[in-house]
Amino acid sequence: MSVFIDRNTRLLVQGITGRDGSFHTRQMMAYGTNVVAGVTPGKGGQTFEGATPIYHTVADAVRDTHPNTAVIYVPAAAAAAAIFEAADAGIGLIVCITEGIPVLDMTRVIPFLNERGARLIGPNCPGLIAPGKSKVGIIPGNICKPGRIGVVSRSGTLTYEIIHQLSTHGYGQSSCVGIGGDPLIGTSFIDCLAAFEADSETQAVVMIGEIGGTDEQRAGEFVPHAMTKPVIGFIAGQTAPPGRRMGHAGAIISGSSGTAVEKMAAFQRAGISVMKRPADVVALLAERL
Repeated sequence: MSVFIDRNTRLLVQGITGRDGSFHTRQMMAYGTNVVAGVTPGKGGQTFEGATPIYHTVADAVRDTHPNTAVIYVPAAAAAAAIFEAADAGIGLIVCITEGIPVLDMTRVIPFLNERGARLIGPNCPGLIAPGKSKVGIIPGNICKPGRIGVVSRSGTLTYEIIHQLSTHGYGQSSCVGIGGDPLIGTSFIDCLAAFEADSETQAVVMIGEIGGTDEQRAGEFVPHAMTKPVIGFIAGQTAPPGRRMGHAGAIISGSSGTAVEKMAAFQRAGISVMKRPADVVALLAERL
């Protein structure tokens, strides 16, 4: 098994003809993801790579090709509207790669999705991958290896480093999920931890957090009561100065609860093994498995 996506994923790409959308659609198709349609307003009736149909609207694409997942590669100004359109058409899983979406837009997006029972991963995220089965987003497939370690992360490139460490040392992944680092996101650490706990093919979970906010502390409170599988944790930004944005919009230390020290302490209180550096993941997994 895997979480959120698998071999049955039927993917719709919003923004399929743009620079990023077209590049990553080719990558997803090469990995084996079943891309059933694309959407670019004004380009309906065309095809992508000579085979995948392109539609003016998501509703038209859903009517004809029946996708169950959408991935969004559109500019920030139009991204919220793209999410609304996908959810309104009945797509259950929406992955938004776009960064720079205004927080005010996301305050309208989240309740809209909740009302329709749709799950959003992101925004400002690398997406997710079920190694050997499907990938939705921009995580490089060549660094992943099928296995039994679940990965969930707020960071983008740090996710790739952890995956590379795991794969290089023989620890394949069941699924890898980048949840995004913006202040308002659709899927939390807790959502992913619960999914990995329920997944019979996941043996342990690696959780990658970062400074800013209290999501990691809430995840730490969840782990002792709801997780039977070992969890390994890392906090990015251990040397970041307070008050300065570090990469993600949410990665700003605005109080003691947002610091790396507090988050690492919360992990330790929860029985989560804490990495000081990404390379530590291998040794810590060996201790817990």
